[in-house]
Amino acid sequence: MMIIPAIDLKEGKCVRLLQGDPEQKTVYSEDPVEMARRWEGKGAEFLHVIDLDGAFSGTPMHLDLIERIAKAVRIPIQVGGGIRTMESIVRVLQQGAQRVILGTKAVGSPLFLSQACRRFEGQILLGIDARGGYVAIEGWTQPTNLKAIDLARQASHFALGAIIYTDIFRDGMLKGPNLGALAEMAEAISIPLIASGGISSLDDVRAIMALEPRGIVAMIIGKALYSGKFDLAEAVALTREGRTNAR
Repeated sequence: MMIIPAIDLKEGKCVRLLQGDPEQKTVYSEDPVEMARRWEGKGAEFLHVIDLDGAFSGTPMHLDLIERIAKAVRIPIQVGGGIRTMESIVRVLQQGAQRVILGTKAVGSPLFLSQACRRFEGQILLGIDARGGYVAIEGWTQPTNLKAIDLARQASHFALGAIIYTDIFRDGMLKGPNLGALAEMAEAISIPLIASGGISSLDDVRAIMALEPRGIVAMIIGKALYSGKFDLAEAVALTREGRTNAR
């Protein structure tokens, strides 16, 4: 199990949104590059970088900043937000990302997702963002009639690196993850699953670790780390202890 700190970029700053609402924004750092170094220093093995301006506009807006983050740390990064063309995937990878997250475009065009997975096998992640069990797109602003679990089943036939499942109602609320939905999703697919949304305590970390045998390989944590609910180093130590005990 791996802990992946989130770095959300908006207007060049490191922010967190409440349930994805741009009107409910908290700025945690004026320097996202320094924040990336901070998380690396506390033991992060991967970083989750989201271009929020890109997600809302439909095209990546912070490629230079993503490149600076990638060059500033020794750990790999995964990047999402507004990546809706093959050219955008190439550019994000060229900026130093190891993995690219597709969401809106993948929902609207399974063919595009399939082609991207064939061309960049193992480097494409599918971001499934759900509100009440149904997929939301366009930076979480547009609901759909597509069930998250159905999308996961359909996409699990592609050569994805993993699926990231985010419960929008939980995101930024610090009320705990949707363990039931995560377990159901993990049972429904045969590829790795990454949990996101609502993780607020070390007990939540332990609860998701307990789902590892079902296929959950990592968890993305944002607001809990930024607001000091617990220390990243503590969480990383907890997961490493779990790995040792599992051997």
